[in-house]
Amino acid sequence: MKNQSLTNNIDWISIIIYIVLVLMGWLNIYSSSLSSMEGTADKQLIFIIFTIPLIFIILYVDGKFYEKYASIIFGFALLSLAGLFVFGKTIAGQRCWYGIGSFTLQPSEFAKAATALALAKYLSDSQINLKDVNRQIQALAIVFLPVLLILPQPDPGSALIYSVFIIVLYREGLPAWYVLSGFVAILLFVLTLVLEPEYVILISLIVIVIYHFKSRLGDRNIVLSSIFFALISGFVLSVSYVFQHVFKQHHRDRFNILLGKSVDMKGIGYNTNQSEIAIGSGGWFGKGFLEGTQTKGGFVPEQHTDYIFTTVGEEWGFLGSLLVVALFVGLFLRIIYLAERQKTKFSRVYGYCVAGILFIHFFVNIAMVLGIFPTIGVPLPFFSYGGSGLWGFTILLFIFIKMDANKVNEW
Repeated sequence: MKNQSLTNNIDWISIIIYIVLVLMGWLNIYSSSLSSMEGTADKQLIFIIFTIPLIFIILYVDGKFYEKYASIIFGFALLSLAGLFVFGKTIAGQRCWYGIGSFTLQPSEFAKAATALALAKYLSDSQINLKDVNRQIQALAIVFLPVLLILPQPDPGSALIYSVFIIVLYREGLPAWYVLSGFVAILLFVLTLVLEPEYVILISLIVIVIYHFKSRLGDRNIVLSSIFFALISGFVLSVSYVFQHVFKQHHRDRFNILLGKSVDMKGIGYNTNQSEIAIGSGGWFGKGFLEGTQTKGGFVPEQHTDYIFTTVGEEWGFLGSLLVVALFVGLFLRIIYLAERQKTKFSRVYGYCVAGILFIHFFVNIAMVLGIFPTIGVPLPFFSYGGSGLWGFTILLFIFIKMDANKVNEW
């Protein structure tokens, strides 16, 4: 080894931000769990303590290990997800956990890092060209294999996280129309829930006609335009069936409330309503640590998990919330900066996967508690209660920190 020290060359800026976020997260879990008397904060403290040896193990292992065995790690992750259908423990209608005594372990939290490693390993091959259709299919298969195992659990929140890998693939050469198609599909889906399908189809036809003539391709592209219109029309007409027969009732209710089609502040919309009240009541400076009335009264269900940011908003106010957001954004930007300076494609791609996974968790969770995104169970990294989430995010981040330290050693 060129460097025997575990602490030399590692990026202390990322580690300090990580430590601050974890400690701030624990303080908010402590505050939000006082009214429940379930020992949630004590359990989270145990989870935090166990991250210390976990971090040292990750930093001790040679960074090349993660590249060499990426495929094996990914295969093990897939097996752990598949095993849930036989050995999984069902909680709140979801078969997402393995029961280990009084604790539970959620393999989907660790599968994210495994998928990032597998994707980075595949793309690091110098022969890979994402302009090739076969290569596109293979790369997308790596992303969607865990999704196919997670969706039936059912766990749409975890499955949604994997969409961020499409952005990483785009960064590495995937044609832009993949990303564009995804945005168009989401837009058409939401529009169809708000408007009648025939209006959405008419709007789509107008847009296609305008684009057809503006593109100056003339008659050569009329067949392609017709195919696009047929595909869009078929998609729009299928939205109603998918929404009514594939989505579960609580998912439909959350979309309807978000789109203003129904109001149920005492039922399915209770969590979001109480979340907005708690955050709004914090004002500029907050009510003070342990002084949040909504938090102390236990008005926000699951406040220590998916809705932990409401505690920040109520007790720390707008400025405290802004500090938390700034720390997260600082971490994202730092990871991207480190990814750009990597010497190998493997570590660069993995770095972008890390930034993407953390960002989409952060974005969806904050949007969810603010009522601008449906409640789908996406935790806030390093803040939300849970050992699986904390360890999964820690593994994800520190593998990259180790890769970056190895890059410095090789200069």
